[in-house]
Amino acid sequence: MTPAARKALRREVRQAVKQAHRQAAAAPAAEGKSQLTALLLELFLGFLGVHRFYLGYTGRGILYIALLLTSWLIIPFFVLAVLTTIDLVMIITGDLKPKNGEYAKTFEDMGKNKKDKE
Repeated sequence: MTPAARKALRREVRQAVKQAHRQAAAAPAAEGKSQLTALLLELFLGFLGVHRFYLGYTGRGILYIALLLTSWLIIPFFVLAVLTTIDLVMIITGDLKPKNGEYAKTFEDMGKNKKDKE
């Protein structure tokens, strides 16, 4: 492969990567997020903040991990317990939504589908 061909190939790859990044940034973050999935992640891995990462709240997820790592100090453990309980209620009521949009599938949608089948 000649140096000119390599240079042209690199340029094309860079353009393709830039275009892919633009498309990813333009896509809604909430695409495909399920309220049930968020609830299950909160129930089983809430103390790790996994549900917050899933919903796009990375900073809050990191806070949960930091609280977990310092929970031997007792006070952070109680703060973490309160935060996960609040998140549980907010997910069930639908007040905690994905960062950039709505859920693709909510509990109401699941209830409607069940009634339609009957």
